[in-house]
Amino acid sequence: MNLSILDLSIVIAFFGITVVIGVLTAKKAGKGFNEYFLSGRDMPWWLLGISMVATTFSADTPNLVTNIVRQNGVAGNWVWWAFLLTGMLTVFVYAKLWRRSGIDTDLGFYELRYGGKGAAFLRGFRALYLGIIFNILVLASVLLAGIKISATMLGMGAVETVIIVSAITLFYTVLGGLRSVILTDLFQFIIAMVGSIWAAVYLLNLPEVGGLQNLLQNPELQDSLRLLPQPGAADAWMALFIIPLAVQWWAVWYPGAEPGGGGYIAQRMLSAKNEPNAVGATLLFNIAHYGLRPWPWILIALASLVVFPDLESLRTAFPHVDESVAQDDMAYPAMLTYLPAGLLGLVLASLVAALMSTLSTHLNWGASYAVNDFYKRFIKPEASERELVTMGRVFTLFIMVVAAFIALKLENALQMFHIIVMIGAGTGLIFILRWFWWRINAAGEIAAMVISFVAAISINLILPEHFAFFDNMPDHYRILLVVAVTTPGWLIVTLWTPPEKDEVLLDFVRRVRPHLAGFIKVLKRNGVDPADIPTSSFSKELTAMFAGVFVVYAALFGTGFVIYGQWLQAAFAMAVFALGVAILLRFKKAVF
Repeated sequence: MNLSILDLSIVIAFFGITVVIGVLTAKKAGKGFNEYFLSGRDMPWWLLGISMVATTFSADTPNLVTNIVRQNGVAGNWVWWAFLLTGMLTVFVYAKLWRRSGIDTDLGFYELRYGGKGAAFLRGFRALYLGIIFNILVLASVLLAGIKISATMLGMGAVETVIIVSAITLFYTVLGGLRSVILTDLFQFIIAMVGSIWAAVYLLNLPEVGGLQNLLQNPELQDSLRLLPQPGAADAWMALFIIPLAVQWWAVWYPGAEPGGGGYIAQRMLSAKNEPNAVGATLLFNIAHYGLRPWPWILIALASLVVFPDLESLRTAFPHVDESVAQDDMAYPAMLTYLPAGLLGLVLASLVAALMSTLSTHLNWGASYAVNDFYKRFIKPEASERELVTMGRVFTLFIMVVAAFIALKLENALQMFHIIVMIGAGTGLIFILRWFWWRINAAGEIAAMVISFVAAISINLILPEHFAFFDNMPDHYRILLVVAVTTPGWLIVTLWTPPEKDEVLLDFVRRVRPHLAGFIKVLKRNGVDPADIPTSSFSKELTAMFAGVFVVYAALFGTGFVIYGQWLQAAFAMAVFALGVAILLRFKKAVF
């Protein structure tokens, strides 16, 4: 489709502002590791929280949500809504511990909590595994969204899309480091939110859709509108609701929703001014991520079922797009082609903003692992601060180039989501317990990582070739099976191998001051009085966690009830919201 002069002006202005931010922050970022990768550890909670939200507001996120809604209805979103429990656990229990640790990246945790060669191996291996290999897969998925957006809205080819987006993102990320990323996140988030809401309002009023009421009364969409799976649909309940809420949130490692915190979320917490700012940032992130953002995407996805009821209609409307790319997740950018001049430019800029925000964060985060936890730790410990920044820029470029090549091989967003969830299945519990149980050791973490990876590959690639049972197994049962194999596996290895030395454990407890119940045995045999190590109230933190969960879910579903015109349910949701807020205010001093 042809963009108007106004549309092009908006997009060009957006690119110009992001480049200017990169240039203005370049000098300060070049001073050293802390500036380049942790923005000087002086960031306020609201800026960090918005940065977290902007990062998870990737261009592939509305595509993923559209994919889910078109295949499983609104209720299908429980596969990621369930991660709210993980998020709130991080807010009220782990955020202050991360900030208190004072480490440079979350992988530095390994040589703080564990000792010896096992800790060093974990730190180095995961620096390459997460920072480069795993990170590249995520970046490729994000770039795939950019390919689909440009194919439907601009008629651009995959290669030229990847080159343009990668070049501009690299420019300001390489120059300005994390400070540039965070500041552009603020700008990009505002554009992205305005664009998605305005687009939803306009698209609902297309003649083909006929407004919100007609959409909600469409007989073909009644099952898709449900907030919970259809009564009696046992398999849907198991796949979309029971497994995510009962198992997935604590058992699965997923970027942005790591059990116990980690990745770029931990990077933001480590960049905070202090502990209260780290907690406030993660709280704002979870409220906005789960409670405020989803409905514009969901409404556009529902409208797409009216305009493009099946894949055939979608492919007919976009014959120039390869069939391997024209999947359900492409329905989101396909709907945006109906936007008028001006609004089209704004929404296109918002999608580019979302795309670049996620790319820049993952690039900076992945490079921080490669530099701090691999290059500096194992290759050149005496490297100067400026050399570390230079190597960070080199690794950033390398990660981007490889991700770009892989992006050209992917087909849909849900495909990568399932791959990432599967590989991380079963490792989550050890990431939760390692802060609070002295018996967790490096061998257990290594076992969790290896067993999960081998189980995921075996169940998805090897066993289906030989056994029809595995070939026909749905993804949610595969995840459950990987968890069932991995969790007992790493627990057995942990208990079978020697524990960490007492001096390592005592140093960890004194520095981080976690809840001490799981370390009492170590403290007593070393003559340490637990009263000398002040900690917060675990019971109050858990109470605040569940209150926070109810607050966000009440906001999410209360908004849905208002949209659906179900006023009694909306009133009940608002009552739950008010009660949850009251509990949080009651425990404010204890948890902040």
